[in-house]
Amino acid sequence: MPSMQQSLGLSVSAAANLGTVTALGYLILVLPAGTFAARYGAKNAILLGLSFGAAGFLGLSLASDYSSLVGLMTLLGAATAFSYTPLISLLGNWFPEKRGTVIGFCNAGVGSGMLISGNIIPYLTSENFAADTGWRLVWGLFFICACLCITLATLVLKNPPSSKQSIGVNTIDSHTGLSSAYRNRHVVIVALIYGIVGIVYIVQSLFMYSFTLNHGIEPVTAGRLVAIMGMLSIVAGPAWGWASDRIGHSTALTFCMSVSVLGMLLPVLLPTFLGFLLHYILLGISLTGLFTTILAAATKTVKPSQAPIAVSFVTVLFALGQLLGPAAAGLLIQRTQSYTLTFLSCSVLLFVGVYLCKLAGQAERSGDAVVLPT
Repeated sequence: MPSMQQSLGLSVSAAANLGTVTALGYLILVLPAGTFAARYGAKNAILLGLSFGAAGFLGLSLASDYSSLVGLMTLLGAATAFSYTPLISLLGNWFPEKRGTVIGFCNAGVGSGMLISGNIIPYLTSENFAADTGWRLVWGLFFICACLCITLATLVLKNPPSSKQSIGVNTIDSHTGLSSAYRNRHVVIVALIYGIVGIVYIVQSLFMYSFTLNHGIEPVTAGRLVAIMGMLSIVAGPAWGWASDRIGHSTALTFCMSVSVLGMLLPVLLPTFLGFLLHYILLGISLTGLFTTILAAATKTVKPSQAPIAVSFVTVLFALGQLLGPAAAGLLIQRTQSYTLTFLSCSVLLFVGVYLCKLAGQAERSGDAVVLPT
């Protein structure tokens, strides 16, 4: 949040580094989280992750020291590793034939959060409300949301029947499971695609709002653009999931990635209100589709018992992209004093992703999933 950056006197690079350490916590713990979920149940992993998130949000609402901020943002990365990734594998195992659809509905929650945040954050941090301390209220609100999610997860979530007997028993060799992931050609290609999405997603989340402000868009208007993206994401996630279950995950993924290329390139070529509006519309249509189809594809060519580890494996590259993206983007912006080169680079990466999507489709259709040497 720009208001948080200004209130604490953070440079662009320092603010970007907070995004980097969040990704670092995610990267370090995403594979252990998958192993934990495979051995002790996805529900236990999710509850642990949500508890990390609640603690991180509460700390951020109170902290001012930069070293404390770094530690708390790292904790949020750990929270994501233990909550989101096991949740995806849990859904995939409950509904193997409709994994795209249910993962799409799950990712609609991401769009819902963006919609709410896009409306609430600009108001809470505005001059009319609490310009200097409003960002603390935002983190406090996130803490309350995390506590509600812990309650819901406790009451509603259940581990798939096939995994109940194995919880707490070392029935899965984590090394064997990991080997089945990195030797699977299809999973490796999907992981590379997810790495690209990780870079682009975090850079877009951190800097596109500031890019719009830099070109004269009012903060409230920019917030509404983010809200539009979130609103579209709510519908797009389930829609892409439903479509991917019917036309194939790789086919849907290729189309989503192509739409994302156009959406990312538009504000670079047309840095006006229209360009930014089209950017948020196209990203709203395609972004949750990318998450949905990638995660559905990651579990398609592995055994159900290995799904948590496969999802964690592809997410390692996503987390690595989130780790590298903010640092590289922050450096580019600071050196060039412009956001243009950063988002042009994101467009090029997404174009490479389109090619990889086609390769993933070939690997999935050929049936030669496991072909890589040990």
